[in-house]
Amino acid sequence: MNEKPALGFIGIGLMGRPMVLRLLSAGYRVSAWNRSRDKLAAVHDAGALIADSPAAVARSSDVVMMCVTDQHAAAEVLFGAAGVARGRGATKLVVDFSSIAPSAARENAARLERECGMGLIDAPVSGGVVGAEKGTLVVMAGGKAEHIDAMRPVLAVLAQRVTRMGEAGAGQVAKLCNQVIVGCLFPVIAEAVRLAEAAGVDASMLPEALKGGFADSLPLQVFGPRMARRDFANPSGTSYTLLKDLENAASVAREIDVPLPMARTAAELYRMLVAQGRGEEEPSVFVDLLAGKR
Repeated sequence: MNEKPALGFIGIGLMGRPMVLRLLSAGYRVSAWNRSRDKLAAVHDAGALIADSPAAVARSSDVVMMCVTDQHAAAEVLFGAAGVARGRGATKLVVDFSSIAPSAARENAARLERECGMGLIDAPVSGGVVGAEKGTLVVMAGGKAEHIDAMRPVLAVLAQRVTRMGEAGAGQVAKLCNQVIVGCLFPVIAEAVRLAEAAGVDASMLPEALKGGFADSLPLQVFGPRMARRDFANPSGTSYTLLKDLENAASVAREIDVPLPMARTAAELYRMLVAQGRGEEEPSVFVDLLAGKR
């Protein structure tokens, strides 16, 4: 794409809002839609055009980007009564940043191409809200190589790296691998924080003490201090989302007969948080669970 394409963005949540703000700052024209209209205020103030439906977004955009909760929301946005497929305007390509089941990504890609002649890139991201704000996300992409290559200039505004993992659905498989690691790390880091606290050691010093060693990780550096301070404000994600991703990973694993014992154990812990009504909170609250607090 030599000239800047007109972009659409569907899903102005924790990740979508900073992504749209970056695209606007880079000079892209962006039409936006969100199910809850109150979340559109920040992007509207920054210059985004507000559409009244996903179909309207498609009619006014060369490329539609989306970042929604799950595969059910993705299917509704794409194929519902006022979905992208109903727009059939300028849109030739959809880039889906959502984390959904690989089978759903493959089905969506095939249906869009068959019914509308549109391409689809499944492009789940990692890096959290901070990465979205700074433009340092990593994108794991599935889809046709020519589609992904055409989008690299736009994606460079949002991400430090875009890796094509294979055909449709491959990006979602890579994201599930990412979530298996991250989903297991949260309760493990919480255990380390609680062990330090109970043993009379300042848990807030753990990230610095372990930095550069084999136990170090970006989640430890970001969320270890939050756990030690019990600072759960301004969450970068939710426990419910990680549980959804771990359940999708378990579904894929069953289909191909791969055991995931650590991920299965982690998923049970996330279910406990959800059962306590804390599913919309950041997984850092695991430290409360281990301390016997609700």
